[in-house]
Amino acid sequence: MLVIILGGTGFIGRALCAELLGAGHEVAVVSRSPAKVRSVLGEGVRALEGGGPGSWAGLLGPETAVVNLAGENIAARWTPERMRRILESRVRSGEAVAAAVAEAKERRATAPALVVQGSAVGFYGPQPGDLVLDEESPSGGGFLAEVCRKWEAASRPVEELGVPRAVVRTGVVLGPGGALAKMVPPFRFFLGGPVGSGRQVLSWIHLADEVGAIRYLIENRLGGVFNLTSPQPATSREFARALGRALRRPALLPVPGFALRLLYGRMADEALLSGQRALPSALLRAGYEFRRPQLDAALADAVQGL
Repeated sequence: MLVIILGGTGFIGRALCAELLGAGHEVAVVSRSPAKVRSVLGEGVRALEGGGPGSWAGLLGPETAVVNLAGENIAARWTPERMRRILESRVRSGEAVAAAVAEAKERRATAPALVVQGSAVGFYGPQPGDLVLDEESPSGGGFLAEVCRKWEAASRPVEELGVPRAVVRTGVVLGPGGALAKMVPPFRFFLGGPVGSGRQVLSWIHLADEVGAIRYLIENRLGGVFNLTSPQPATSREFARALGRALRRPALLPVPGFALRLLYGRMADEALLSGQRALPSALLRAGYEFRRPQLDAALADAVQGL
């Protein structure tokens, strides 16, 4: 199958390209900089100019899948300009996917076998740790929840064109990069510990399961909403202790909330000092078998590349 990826040069996108190529699929990445695609991903990945959906709509067909992971990084202080870019980048990428599918249907009455639409567990908003969330749970409040709702909605028109769509609400992804790259340095200098109160719940997933689950959805052509999280979420305190064990460092010094608010502003309250217990109910029902569901094993593997 040909898999066309938007956001293929990012942390998750790079790993997904490797996963799909290793499984024998053909991979193409849409980018405004094809040279960057070739530089980051090598010649085994086809680079598509991202000037507009018309530039790659002609490739869509019944043996094609589209994966939309594109969006501005949220891990920074949320200035009004940054928030605008976070939202607009995701909405535009979803709209580009919908436009490409519509154009393909108009040209040849064919469409991709599946669209995989990125999202995040931020959809559920900040929630108390004892509240269990699954894919049927309603959206919550806050900026991240708003972004996720609009991100998901942007590609929804493909369903009206008869194309199955898998919405993947991803938790914190553990691998050699991403969020973990920022968590590890304080621990190496014996300054690691839980964030804030330590009671907020972190819904996490190992990078191998993030890309393994997406591949599973593609190969089985499964539509619906799926939480991409481990079946075993952890509190911030539990997570810090597990990371300390993986690095053979103590996890005694909590990171105070006021310091995070000074650094990150509103982002600290929504993404660091609060959380949600989101479980992968739909993914388990679909038959996916997790590669690294245990936090200690997942962290021990993930920190090896850092």
